[in-house]
Amino acid sequence: MDDRFIKGVSGVILVGGKSRRYGQNKALVNINGIPLIKRVLGVLENLFPSIILITNTPDTYSFLNLPMFEDRIKGLGPLGGIFTGLNVISEKAAFFVACDMPFLNPDLIRYQAMVRQGYDVVVPTFSGKFEALHALYTQNCLPEIEQMIHAGVYQTIQLYPSVSVRYVEEVEIRRFDPALKSFSNINKPEELRKMAFNVF
Repeated sequence: MDDRFIKGVSGVILVGGKSRRYGQNKALVNINGIPLIKRVLGVLENLFPSIILITNTPDTYSFLNLPMFEDRIKGLGPLGGIFTGLNVISEKAAFFVACDMPFLNPDLIRYQAMVRQGYDVVVPTFSGKFEALHALYTQNCLPEIEQMIHAGVYQTIQLYPSVSVRYVEEVEIRRFDPALKSFSNINKPEELRKMAFNVF
């Protein structure tokens, strides 16, 4: 295996949102000529030997030439994508990320993978928030996720109290990403216009 790759972890891109606030498919919106989803993929493909896409419209993304899987249980939001991803990955852990985050920091992602030993989840946290879709999850989470689904609880952060979590605190994050840009995503066209000036 190429030494640049993180061993034992797959990369998973979730493309499940309906982009209601944006008004069109965010994943395919261009920033400086490059679709958002290709920017995300461009970072992950240098980190993980295996990358998959979770989407319920696979024909839309055939141009990426990635393995694609539809949600095993539709309508659950991100939790459903995590559930599906953990069931199909070739490794025992995966880094899950949303498709609309153009400022991913590879060093921060490597750090999250590096500190994963002994934990079921590695998730950044700052200002009282959790970045549930910039997080690493292991297959040990599956029984708890199944219980949540059966109970009708679909908020991903509700998983954390029942598994072993390594919280990556703000001081750690800022060592790699001082401005916390990694977690910027795009929900409205005006946000895209602002970002377009700042993306390399």
